[in-house]
Amino acid sequence: MSRVRTVPRWGVSLSVAAVVAAFGIASAQSPSPGRLLVLLRDASALAIVDPASGAVLGRVPTGRDPHEVTASADGRLAFVASMVDGISVIDIAAQEEIRRVDPGPGSRTHDVLFAEGKVYFTIEGHKSIGRYDPSTNEIEWTLEIGQEGTHLLVLDEDTNTMFVPNTRSNSVTMIEGVMGGPSASTLTVIPVPGDLPEGIDLSPDGREIWTATRNDGGVSIIDVASRRVVETLDLGLKDANRLKFTPDGRVLIIDGEAASLVVMDAASRSEIKRVTLGSMDTGDGAVLVARDGTRAFLGLRSADRVAVVDLNTLEVTQEMPMGDGAGPGCMYWIGAS
Repeated sequence: MSRVRTVPRWGVSLSVAAVVAAFGIASAQSPSPGRLLVLLRDASALAIVDPASGAVLGRVPTGRDPHEVTASADGRLAFVASMVDGISVIDIAAQEEIRRVDPGPGSRTHDVLFAEGKVYFTIEGHKSIGRYDPSTNEIEWTLEIGQEGTHLLVLDEDTNTMFVPNTRSNSVTMIEGVMGGPSASTLTVIPVPGDLPEGIDLSPDGREIWTATRNDGGVSIIDVASRRVVETLDLGLKDANRLKFTPDGRVLIIDGEAASLVVMDAASRSEIKRVTLGSMDTGDGAVLVARDGTRAFLGLRSADRVAVVDLNTLEVTQEMPMGDGAGPGCMYWIGAS
């Protein structure tokens, strides 16, 4: 077990009164149903996309070098993590940034996750995570992880447990009681035998964490109950940086250099298919599984497009151009599935 302690709280831009007023205005508006939020990493912008037609309905500038995006449960606010400029809070209906959260110099915020009205985020520069309350514009607490490359966030709300891959420490941190804050949290560091664990997800039954180890082409499987790696798979991947489960228990791994989507059966650990995504390296791509489990959206950064894969046929059925130099990456779905 690792000792839990907090790191200093940093300031947040704008007065609380102004922010609460802005939050009230945003809450009074209703977002359009069924929208895909696509983070345009190379354009430092967030695209709001009609998933049916693939049309980009609007672009909102964000902080520089943005990496991940999430949204409030009601679909009214988006939150974009920038490795340079903190967290952009965006009114989706108005298509504008309404405030910027500044976690302090050198924080390098990478991932964001919305749960129970709060935004959890990684503070890679300080080996920590934090929690932000958008209704009060307060960073409520920060929690030191103590591992290098604190990168992504996976939350099991049923058990109040969070999992964080630490890319440069070759480990995954399991945080039990995370919603209770630092005083209620217990940290366990789980060593990963592979090199550079990055893409990560929790199985639908909550029993396993799978993480793709980017530098050696494999996958490490963690048994949640025993808190240890129980199996490693050598898949011969060339640059796997994102991994997601489907509701029916399949695993989707985007392999950037090979420009392919690897589809696996989690129960048998067997490969089902590799879906070709073109001849171009996807360049730090991303994968999002639709809530109804029928489709997967793939952000192909180097190709400046989002590809849609039918999860029944395992074929690419649609491509959505994002514009030259856009560099689509992380995505999030709001509204009806």
